[in-house]
Amino acid sequence: MNKRIYLNAFDMSCAGHQSPGLWTHPDDESHRYKDKEYWIELAKLLERGRFDGVFLADVLGPYDVYQGSRDAAVRQGAQTPVNDPMLVVPLMAAVTEHLGFAVTASVTHEHPYPFARKMSTLDHLTNGRVGWNIVTSYLRSAAVNMGMENQIKHDERYDIAGDFLQVCYKLWEASWEDEAVRLDKEEGVFADPDKVHDIHHQGKYFQVPGAHLSEPSPQRTPVLYQAGASKKGRAFASRNAELVFIGAPTLKAAKKTVERIRGEVKEAGRAPEEVKILPMFTPIVGKTEDEAWTKFREYQDHISHEGALALFGGWTGIDLSEYDSDQVLEYIENDAIQSMVESFTKIDPDKQWTVEEIKNFIGIGGMGAFTVGSPEQVADTMEEWVREAGVDGFNIAYAITPGTFKDFVEYVVPILQERGLVQKEYKGETFRDRIFHQGNQLPAHHPGKNTTSVLV
Repeated sequence: MNKRIYLNAFDMSCAGHQSPGLWTHPDDESHRYKDKEYWIELAKLLERGRFDGVFLADVLGPYDVYQGSRDAAVRQGAQTPVNDPMLVVPLMAAVTEHLGFAVTASVTHEHPYPFARKMSTLDHLTNGRVGWNIVTSYLRSAAVNMGMENQIKHDERYDIAGDFLQVCYKLWEASWEDEAVRLDKEEGVFADPDKVHDIHHQGKYFQVPGAHLSEPSPQRTPVLYQAGASKKGRAFASRNAELVFIGAPTLKAAKKTVERIRGEVKEAGRAPEEVKILPMFTPIVGKTEDEAWTKFREYQDHISHEGALALFGGWTGIDLSEYDSDQVLEYIENDAIQSMVESFTKIDPDKQWTVEEIKNFIGIGGMGAFTVGSPEQVADTMEEWVREAGVDGFNIAYAITPGTFKDFVEYVVPILQERGLVQKEYKGETFRDRIFHQGNQLPAHHPGKNTTSVLV
């Protein structure tokens, strides 16, 4: 097998992130998320390990479905409190040359006009190393705190996303021509007004008549991540995404999700392989298998089951406090993460999940899979997922930080490099170019390059 494996580190500006309770482990430093040195040290480590990027998650409200209250999330530090992910990017960019940065931002709770400028600014400051994880926001608590009476329906949020993205495409790709900025000191002309265009966007949700506030950045449009695997989410991703993040608790669940996404990408007129699919994956690595399992059992002692149930409630909209511990979860459709509910109910016919199993599983690695073993065993498992499930790489989550990342970089990355699966050196100019090796900007056939705006 010689398929290149893409590596993202998965983190969030909070304590614990996907492993609730493990912030109590004596070696965990995730409570340092408020410290600039935490992000600087992490960025240096990941670039040394030849990671493609760091994927920064975010939410805009507390997890308050479990027991109808945010108390469990607050008490256990389950993604609460949480800081803004965008603001740590310049810190990491300043100490690295190649590492990419994918930041999560919601189309439901942002406005595309100022948001487009934020991303252009980051792309300028990082020399073209920014990606955007496009989310529609699943938490009702976020919607209420943004002044809404309730959460917008799941499918309508993707309609909003489509309109939002059209505004951004027009601003990034069509508003300023390549030669608009002249920087002519002799004639005193910074930019040619005839080469800067209004976009005249009149959509159902957004009306943006004017021009982009920023001059074109190295990538123009940031690398586009998307994390929705529901029917509506897959349709959106098949048209727009360059990388798709999935949460799959088993290899079989991942394989089925990958097959669905690849099929819909093809139906959308794009080559299936041009969209890279990365599941969440938490490696527990030891120098030997016994050492790894010793670590795992130690980590289990720090799991917060209350925190796990708080996270699960927010992700799925299902309050497991109303279930018996041995009760099997069944599919319920609501306005939370539909693909998450499906992954734990029906996507893998060989696995039924009880409440007890769910809270223990989520305790280490959250909604994604984890593996325990020696460096060779972890590398073998990753190869198996690439070969059998058809994934292109992994969003590496941590049990403890920076320990999980340090172990992976020190022990597993060299093995994957020896097998020709992980890059030994970075190649390419920008984040997009390093992933696809087809230039800095969106390919000509991408819908972002074919805006329908009338420019004047």
